[in-house]
Amino acid sequence: MSNLNFDVIGKDTGSKARIGVLSLPHGKVDTPMFMPVGTNATVKGIYHDKIKEIGYNLILANTYHLYLRPGLDVLSSFGGAHAFSSWDGNILTDSGGFQVFSLSGLRKINKEGVTFQSHIDGSRHIFTPEKVVDIESVIGSDIAMCLDVCTPPRIDYKAAKEAMEMTHSWARRSIEERNRLEGEGAFRGNLFGIVQGNFYEDLRKESAEVISSMDFPGIAIGGLSVGEEKSEFSHFLAHTAEYIDSTKPRYVMGIGSPDYILEAVENGIDLFDCVLQTRMARNGAAFTDDGYMVMKKAKYKDDHSPIVEGCRCTCCTKYSRAYVHHLVKCNEMLGGMLLTEHNLTYMYDLMERIKKAIAEDRFTSFKKDYLDRFLRGKCSPDRRQEC
Repeated sequence: MSNLNFDVIGKDTGSKARIGVLSLPHGKVDTPMFMPVGTNATVKGIYHDKIKEIGYNLILANTYHLYLRPGLDVLSSFGGAHAFSSWDGNILTDSGGFQVFSLSGLRKINKEGVTFQSHIDGSRHIFTPEKVVDIESVIGSDIAMCLDVCTPPRIDYKAAKEAMEMTHSWARRSIEERNRLEGEGAFRGNLFGIVQGNFYEDLRKESAEVISSMDFPGIAIGGLSVGEEKSEFSHFLAHTAEYIDSTKPRYVMGIGSPDYILEAVENGIDLFDCVLQTRMARNGAAFTDDGYMVMKKAKYKDDHSPIVEGCRCTCCTKYSRAYVHHLVKCNEMLGGMLLTEHNLTYMYDLMERIKKAIAEDRFTSFKKDYLDRFLRGKCSPDRRQEC
């Protein structure tokens, strides 16, 4: 039985953007929402208490990584990842499929599952749809993604169709295992299905309709933002979302740039995640409405102003651009920590601005005005060579 309830409480008349409330075992999440990535049961460079203080109540962890380290025995001894990591909010776990399939020569796929070698010590393991659900039940995932077949862009039609059909078969097996565990009281989360189909319109439509028809309380769109052009991403996102059950929360995996997120929101997507915010912070870059600020640049050496005037994060309320520049140039870990808090605060507050625009029925104009400014910035995604 699903522990999820999703209520759409507002819509934008000029687009498919919507606001909602997602009720999960560890509390409510207002959507649309960006989710910080905490691969190893930790969001890099920031305390869980600070993440909660910013406002987040849903973060990601990764099944593949937690299965290998610390391992299921350790997680089980703590009663799951929540107690192990002292995080009392919700956890969404990626199935580990993307990580396994990125191992290339270290894995083999067949109808039963995926055999792979650990990137840590070379030991051999197998992930089946059933085993992944079993692992996620030990982790205590509030949202658990089922195992799917990830494919790179521009594979041929036959390979894309075979991967999609295997994803559908694995989805059915995942549901059966979830039902078995629920009967034993061992699974208390919510299993989400994943749409595939590569970059073929008919396969995307078929996969969206098949996954929507299954007993999943939520649905993710996989296989996007994997190296395709932005125009291709936009087209297939809109095309796929059109055929997904609109009564369920919808999740696009692996997007974090504001322009991609706004595109997703415009198409009625409720959840998204990415490592971009924390990774860029560790590399000395800050999110702003004017694009990305690269703090190692000499022009910030004597700058007394905060990264963003009015931002509520520790970085902006206590420190100057000059000090952050100094930390980044000296490779001091505090620089990455401060920028991590800033970037996650910026993203949370941006989502609040987006929700407000939807509630006031002005999302389309908000998106245009925001992107006109963001993409004009010298360090916008389209002009990274200037950063």
